[in-house]
Amino acid sequence: GIGPKLGITILSGLPAEELARAVAQEDLVRLTGIPGIGKKTAERIVLEIKEKMSRLLPELETARVGSRSQMQADVVSALVNLGYPRNLAEKAVKGAAQGEGEKPFDELLRAALKRISG
Repeated sequence: GIGPKLGITILSGLPAEELARAVAQEDLVRLTGIPGIGKKTAERIVLEIKEKMSRLLPELETARVGSRSQMQADVVSALVNLGYPRNLAEKAVKGAAQGEGEKPFDELLRAALKRISG
């Protein structure tokens, strides 16, 4: 169901390495952030490609270092819904999440907003 036009859109929305990592980690939030990819298409991509990718890139299967938790993905989504660009939101959340353990949603959101506002 993914034709050449949507394939080009996917690769222009995410670099190949990030796409492979998103598929390997079943990061539907990241995949649905690509224009033209909805939840069902993202799920189908993961279902059909994950096994093939894990054979081609076995290090991605175990490479969960640097992966975003669901909480971080939710905060990124909240920032995008507030109107911030996705790449800026991801950088702010990544920076805000560093340090001691995983923060609650509200603390992580506040910290990310502080990073964005400078």
